[in-house]
Amino acid sequence: MTRKSLFDNTETAFRLKSDSELDRAYFLFKMISKEPLVKIGTAATKFALNLNLPVEGLIRSTVFDHFCGGVNEKDCMPVVDNLNNAGVSSVLDYSVEGKEEEAQFDATMNKVIELTRFAEKKPTMPFSVFKPTGFGRFEIWQKITEKNTLSEVEKLEWEGIKGRYEKVCKTGFDCNISLLIDGEESWMQDAADDLCEEMMLKYNRENVIVYNTLQCYRWDRLDYLKTQHKKAREKGYRLGFKVVRGAYMEKENDRAEDKNYRSPICETKQDTDDNFNAVMQYILDNLDDISLFLGTHNEESSYLAMDLLHEKDILINDLRVWFGQLYGMSDHISFNLATEGYNVAKYIPFGPVKDVMPYLIRRAEENTSVAGQTSRELTLLKKEKGRRGL
Repeated sequence: MTRKSLFDNTETAFRLKSDSELDRAYFLFKMISKEPLVKIGTAATKFALNLNLPVEGLIRSTVFDHFCGGVNEKDCMPVVDNLNNAGVSSVLDYSVEGKEEEAQFDATMNKVIELTRFAEKKPTMPFSVFKPTGFGRFEIWQKITEKNTLSEVEKLEWEGIKGRYEKVCKTGFDCNISLLIDGEESWMQDAADDLCEEMMLKYNRENVIVYNTLQCYRWDRLDYLKTQHKKAREKGYRLGFKVVRGAYMEKENDRAEDKNYRSPICETKQDTDDNFNAVMQYILDNLDDISLFLGTHNEESSYLAMDLLHEKDILINDLRVWFGQLYGMSDHISFNLATEGYNVAKYIPFGPVKDVMPYLIRRAEENTSVAGQTSRELTLLKKEKGRRGL
């Protein structure tokens, strides 16, 4: 098999799926491929959950079990063990979104600390993960980014956010578990970037514990990366970056148009792809200073990364380079890369069904907007069904 056909191997891609799970995956992606159905389905789901209608069982047996590991970390262990048997690591992602209370932010922090300590005892779980807005209100992040004055109460909130970051990053440092900190909307991201930089300065002296996220649909991210690299070299610490294309494009463009400023988003899909690949290449050119977690469902970027590792004589299992995909998606990339010996991790969302629904709805809507990806999933699932004679 040539390298350029690696991701066509459906036997390896779907080796963990039973026939019924394969049928379910095909059904789900068929539904996701139809935008009106996604809109109706998400609206109906929100409505039913808000009214406490008994739909959790249905959700759990379909979309939830396909894209999530379970309702708690214990629930996720069979998934983690299965992935490990296929050479794929796991990143447990407590995917509860949209909370607003200090007690809830503390609860999320405690969950991340608990997961990080849990991961210390599991060689197959080298990372922990959290969202900045899981640790504090979006409005506080936005005010800091926009350099607006905080009230006395808001100053306390901001100190609380910084305290949560400190506790989690110190736990990662003590356990030698790396932390992947997600990227969010541009109008809060500067504050998150600055806080992440502080944590890298403190905890990335020897090993890379703290990873920030570069959303490469933003045209300014390569320059930001180069600036961060210069600072890190001057101050003697290392950088870690999760590199992704991005998840909030429509919101970003709508807000820029509404408020009459230049959109931070690249003008075309090709510009985003070029930016992503340039950021990836820059990091691989500077691997002694920067570690890379390549979060991509894009085959061409994955092939390019493989080529660059080969050209630069970087070992394919060098722990400074990871490939990552979401659980339930792009198995043809994850499992085929793992079989070849690359470092691969699956993000596994988990949490109570009702609390994880905002995440799942966002995921379904994103898939609908990336038509090529959904049709690729369907093509591969259909091919594997044919191979199995289903």
